[in-house]
Amino acid sequence: MKKFLLLSVLVSVLVSCSAKKQIESAISNGNYDEAISEALRKLENNKDKNRKQDYIVMLEDAYYKVLEEDLQTIAHFKKDGNPEQYKTIYNIYVDLDERQKAIKRVLPLQINGKTLRLEFNDYSSEIVDYRYKTSEYLIGQGITLLDSGDKFNARKAHGIFSYIEQKNPNFEETRSLITEAHEKGMDYIHVSIQNQTRQIIPQQLEAELVDFNTYGLNQFWTTYHANPNETIDYDFAMQLQLKQINISPERFNERQILREKQIVDGWEYQLDRNGNVKKDSLGNDIKIDKIIKVRARFVEVLQTKSAQVVADVVYTDLKQNQVIDAFSIDSGFVFENVFGHFRGDKRALNRDDIHLLNQRQLRFPSDEQMVYDTGEDLKLKLKDIIGSYPIRRS
Repeated sequence: MKKFLLLSVLVSVLVSCSAKKQIESAISNGNYDEAISEALRKLENNKDKNRKQDYIVMLEDAYYKVLEEDLQTIAHFKKDGNPEQYKTIYNIYVDLDERQKAIKRVLPLQINGKTLRLEFNDYSSEIVDYRYKTSEYLIGQGITLLDSGDKFNARKAHGIFSYIEQKNPNFEETRSLITEAHEKGMDYIHVSIQNQTRQIIPQQLEAELVDFNTYGLNQFWTTYHANPNETIDYDFAMQLQLKQINISPERFNERQILREKQIVDGWEYQLDRNGNVKKDSLGNDIKIDKIIKVRARFVEVLQTKSAQVVADVVYTDLKQNQVIDAFSIDSGFVFENVFGHFRGDKRALNRDDIHLLNQRQLRFPSDEQMVYDTGEDLKLKLKDIIGSYPIRRS
């Protein structure tokens, strides 16, 4: 027990030394907030223990060093007067306030029996002031970007307005500006199918292939329309070009298997050498199982029919009237049904044979149904292409 306690104390001392070195290293490298966070973590419990004194000293040291650094940075940026720095000044004031709040949660702290008194300030006025200065400056930037008519600038504006909305909700109608930036930054893609196979494809399949609501693929900056909206100037076209539809003949493939098995088929009397029925010790006639060999010819029948659709997915930049990419898709569907029949003694069959006997021949699906069923695989492959393909301008 004593050895265990000594080991526990030793481990605790080693951990404490490691933590102190980590904090000291952070301070010496100018990572003051890292040092403060680690010191506060150590002071969450048993903060009045003597072994925690070093953490309090390092906390005080890191706090005043980062305070001095932050206030000097603010003074420099204010003197410079560049509105580009409003956001930085605002963020520093927020950091100053949040840092104070984090430290206040562990107060009071004692160093050598004396209460630690740190210098705290009220930054609320400065935070409000620079939140509005930042918002005013950024909203002007955002509107300039939005009015440029460029989609990528509209997306940058959307990010700016969203930041303002987060920090200063509905400042000068940022919510409506966010909506406008989203609409102007959107890429609209017209989706269509071109059947080049000279074969008729099911209307339901064609409708489902371009029903992008079922794909769930509309992204934040990308919207797909199967039915074009006359009020929208589309940026791209995505065309599914059906190249080939191959349907195999309806096939029956048979496999014949000879089954043999020895089974018990009733009983018979056991006879001695003289042909008399043997008796057991109680005088009863001895009966034995009658073993016979049974045979059956089992026929396994496999019904198959397959369909294949070969297609290309072609992306076109409508602004440049230029194909920017193309992908090939090869999708298939196989109809398969297995059943069986036999000749001979059914008792020779195994469990799998009996299961197939309970199956029945099915009607082959029509060519149209086969093509439709192939479309399920086609939709999955189309979804993978769209989901992984980043629209890019030429």
